[in-house]
Amino acid sequence: MRPSPQQGLFARPEQRQLLQPRLLQSIEVLQLPVHELEAWLAAAAEENQALVLEAPGPGSSGPLPSREATERHDEMLRNQPDRRRGLTDELLEQVDLWGLEIEVDRWVRFLIGCLDENGYLSPTDEELEGLAGEAGLAPDRTALGLGIAALQRLEPRGIGGRDMEEALLLQLDDDDADYSLLCRLIEEFLEPLAKNRLPQVARGLGLELEELGTLLERLRGLDPCPGAGLLAEGAPELRPDVVVEEEAPGKYTVSLEFSQLPAVQLDDELLQLARDAGSPREARAWARERVERARWVVEALEQRGATLLRVAGRVFHHQRAYLERGPGHLQPLTMVAVAEELGLHLSTVSRAVSGKVVQCPWGILPLRHFFQAATGDAEAPAREDLREIVRAVFDGEDTRAPLSDDQAVEELARRGHQVARRTVAKYRGELGIPSSYRRRKYA
Repeated sequence: MRPSPQQGLFARPEQRQLLQPRLLQSIEVLQLPVHELEAWLAAAAEENQALVLEAPGPGSSGPLPSREATERHDEMLRNQPDRRRGLTDELLEQVDLWGLEIEVDRWVRFLIGCLDENGYLSPTDEELEGLAGEAGLAPDRTALGLGIAALQRLEPRGIGGRDMEEALLLQLDDDDADYSLLCRLIEEFLEPLAKNRLPQVARGLGLELEELGTLLERLRGLDPCPGAGLLAEGAPELRPDVVVEEEAPGKYTVSLEFSQLPAVQLDDELLQLARDAGSPREARAWARERVERARWVVEALEQRGATLLRVAGRVFHHQRAYLERGPGHLQPLTMVAVAEELGLHLSTVSRAVSGKVVQCPWGILPLRHFFQAATGDAEAPAREDLREIVRAVFDGEDTRAPLSDDQAVEELARRGHQVARRTVAKYRGELGIPSSYRRRKYA
């Protein structure tokens, strides 16, 4: 039997960028806030004998906030409403910082409202177009596609999948060496996996059981319901990753806060064993592998620090007016702008900002606070600053005749801020300020 002209073995050169374990680890470490980084380092040291952690010394307490800043932070925690932030709130906050084109921005906001509690975008395209028309958007399949693509770039990864399968697929990196196998595992074998038919799955993928076990560990690291975790109760504990201090009048320094983190070192005995040519080959190989992985941890920490410092430094370059004059002087700033200025990918800036906290002369605040979307007018205050202005209006009222929301709108207009009544009501609720009849005090 002669082979078909279409059959045969061919060799061709091909280049692919693979996400190596070292890079994956650097990405993971970058997005960890300091309180999670401690736990991550402890787990890494437990798994690797070559990684040694030394607890911070008793004298390394680090810089402390001023009394005024601490009191302001305590007041902020007291004033936060005791409510659960929803999935929609978290995602809209991210959209505010991305600086998307107007039409895409409108579609993404609409699509966020169509997500279920798991973060799935379960309606069909036809159903979404119908709902968009009811919401005042012109049905447009191209615009819908762009909106879905933007939605699926939000954190956490997997948001906007149409079902659990797509949510898992969205969390994979297509440059990963195992990408094709992981896709097949999700697309073809979830049902037999649920029934623990591992030999059947291994045969279907052409793998040994041990190789399948490695893939399953990767699969367990994905979140089947990415929206379910986007809830937080009350005010979280804020521990600074970044410290901004005024060293001299008008001169500010930005530094990283490491005082509560353990010092990370390589184990001297394993280093010596890895270099000792007289030791058995197996022992040297064992030690070298662990020393190399420990070095990856050290490098990932150094890279995290360098990236976070660059991003924070650029943020406070733009927010100098806030440092000098405080709330009410934040400047509009997006992550897109910072990424372009630093020559970084937007996802890198997003990971560097995620969960990080800043201690500055005006209190202890999330780093995300300093990214503010413009309100539409180039000279209008940023959204968070406008909230502070609304707070100041209510703080200055006559408590025997407290302002209604309509009266607050009029007062804001007299101060040069055109704000809708529903915006005032929204900010008043976020600030934990009760309605006017509940604020009235009687002599």
